[in-house]
Amino acid sequence: MNSEMPTEGVQLRPKKTNKQRLSIRRTHSSQDGDSDFKRLSEGVDSALPPALRSRLWELFAQIEREFECVCAENAVLQDKVEMLTEKLEIYQNEKGTADGMDSVDGASKFSVKVKENKGTSQLSQKLKTTYKASTSKIVSSFKTGTSASSSMCQIVRPFRGHRDGVWEVCGARFGQPIIGTASADRTARLWHIETGACLLQYLGHSGSVNSIRFHPNEPLAVTASGDHEAHVWRSFVNLPQLSEDHRSRPSSGDDDLDGSDKDDVDTAVDNDNITLIRTPQCVLEGHAGVIISADWMTDGRQIVTASWDRTANLYDVETCELIHTLTGHDQELTHCCTHPMQKLVVTSSTDTTFRLWDFRDPNIHSVNVFQGHTEAVTSASFASGDNVVSGSDDRTVKVWDLKNMRTPITTIRVDSAVNRLSVSPQYNVMAIPHDNRQIRLFDLNGVRLARLPRSSRQGHRRMVCSTAWVDEGSTCNLFSCGFDRQVLGWHISGLANQNAEK
Repeated sequence: MNSEMPTEGVQLRPKKTNKQRLSIRRTHSSQDGDSDFKRLSEGVDSALPPALRSRLWELFAQIEREFECVCAENAVLQDKVEMLTEKLEIYQNEKGTADGMDSVDGASKFSVKVKENKGTSQLSQKLKTTYKASTSKIVSSFKTGTSASSSMCQIVRPFRGHRDGVWEVCGARFGQPIIGTASADRTARLWHIETGACLLQYLGHSGSVNSIRFHPNEPLAVTASGDHEAHVWRSFVNLPQLSEDHRSRPSSGDDDLDGSDKDDVDTAVDNDNITLIRTPQCVLEGHAGVIISADWMTDGRQIVTASWDRTANLYDVETCELIHTLTGHDQELTHCCTHPMQKLVVTSSTDTTFRLWDFRDPNIHSVNVFQGHTEAVTSASFASGDNVVSGSDDRTVKVWDLKNMRTPITTIRVDSAVNRLSVSPQYNVMAIPHDNRQIRLFDLNGVRLARLPRSSRQGHRRMVCSTAWVDEGSTCNLFSCGFDRQVLGWHISGLANQNAEK
């Protein structure tokens, strides 16, 4: 098996099966589709030139988005028409019954007829007004976010340099104002939040880098790759001195974020100050397939990995030895996440479930299975208290209480498949990235707070793969990355006020 992961036009996770969604890349048969996906996922080069292949994928994505919008709008409008038609039929039946009744005299007949005509006119006008308002509301829901959302969410700056799709973004946990990104271009990068400069580039993997996470307390990072390995390497960087320009207020990003095709040619930025690392401190081996995700346990002494070989592994960082192999999922794993305070792990899979692994008792490693989605679970993350949030290709996000595994306490239905979501530990706000290039913010009660603005010059132009919160002292407190090679820093305001109101 070639170890390389998808190029920017191919999805990381196994093929989705949502029949309502039109997709150019999902029209193959199941067997052929899986074979093609595996071939592309493992890095087999196409016969087409890279520039032409990239352009084709972009055109396919545009066609897919237009069909999705039209189908979704048509379905909603059809429901409204059927509902109004039923109301009209009910009224006509009542009207026919009234016409069949005998009147006392001619004057009464005339009075009844006048009232009926007046009632018919009023009802007709009411139906027209209701229908117009409903359709206007439906159409507006497909437009860019409202003015309130736009003022609440602003793009501060882009982080450019990757030459292929970016799978994951993560904020440092040991005090430095940096973020890390993992890309299909076989590299991981560290960026300075305040300037947008790339400070370090890790080149040790021979396959797509699918995940990056920082050590809880030390300048170390772990990356998971399509080469079947996870690497631990030193992530210490020298921070640049901030100038007055970089200390200025956040901008909307209109001048920096141009949606033209020229950004697809080459987004690399020359920087002589980038530190290059090619050799890891520790190599974690043992998986027979692509490693899709890796994370540190709360004490920083162990690492858990999730793989397409349907297993998760627990490693000792000091010795690089495999401690446990976690089996139970029936299909490929898509994500893993550790609890920030306790020795708990959640793994998600394309088998429509996610599992909670408990390592608090060294003698008993219990596992609980959460079943509530109808398609692949793309991510599961811990929230405040005893809650877990899961996102799925079935276009739902569910909030679960670890003490009650049978039913979710909150279910959020959205209009597109969900990718690697994140939860702000400070405000308990979920940032949900979608296949349709949107990013939405919800609280844990399912209340929609905002939709991040997106236009031809702002936001992501392809599928958004991941989001990450950074809650302390930075102009950017939310980051997103996607297939368009972009990493965007956002400033989300008003979260503290909304938290206080609740």
